[in-house]
Amino acid sequence: MEPSPAREGRPIGSAGPTTASRIDKYAPNLIDLGLGAMIGKGKRSQAVIDAVVRNGCVYFAAVGGAGALLSKRILSSEVVAYDDLGTEAIRKLQVTDFPVIVVIDSEGNNLYETAIREYEKKV
Repeated sequence: MEPSPAREGRPIGSAGPTTASRIDKYAPNLIDLGLGAMIGKGKRSQAVIDAVVRNGCVYFAAVGGAGALLSKRILSSEVVAYDDLGTEAIRKLQVTDFPVIVVIDSEGNNLYETAIREYEKKV
């Protein structure tokens, strides 16, 4: 998630998903260090998928362009690493009824690939 500054009385500003591949070179190490889940949008590299499977992690996708709506489901936000990166910092979020879907599960099943195959069967 890539949040804007929080308004008064809110834990976070608009919080839309960032293009996940932007952090693919860092993600395998973070997953190996214990990251259990990620939220973003878009495809991931094979190195990230391998780290997800190796560690039982999950990659969730959120709808891009819906940051204001998504932020209403965030109860708290805490920077846990790289505060100096601002909106790119790593955050621990407490959410409720957060509208994301599992794109890559802990076994490496990848919705971006399986959905295309299913669509091609029907066409």
